Amino acid sequence: MKFAYALMLSALMTAGVWAQSSSSSTQTTTTTTTTGKDQSAGQDMKDAAHATGHAAKKTGHAVKKTTKHVVHKGAHATEKGAEKVSDKTSDTTTTSNPQ
Repeated sequence: MKFAYALMLSALMTAGVWAQSSSSSTQTTTTTTTTGKDQSAGQDMKDAAHATGHAAKKTGHAVKKTTKHVVHKGAHATEKGAEKVSDKTSDTTTTSNPQ
């Protein structure tokens, strides 16, 4: 078992040394042209920031709209409840006042 472990470790180290020595002996040069799809990291960051800003704006608009809806619905329910209380109290006050 120890022998197999030592053999695997030495094979990995030998492969690493072989990869380093073979890459230094040959040099390749590549030229790239920038097209519409190839962007720099800075441009990618700008695009991500714009997308995040747009998403935040849409989310803020949705929250504002939902909040207005909830507030108006709550106000309507409060008004409806106040009318019920008003109806009950106005009937009892006129009949309960014997003077």
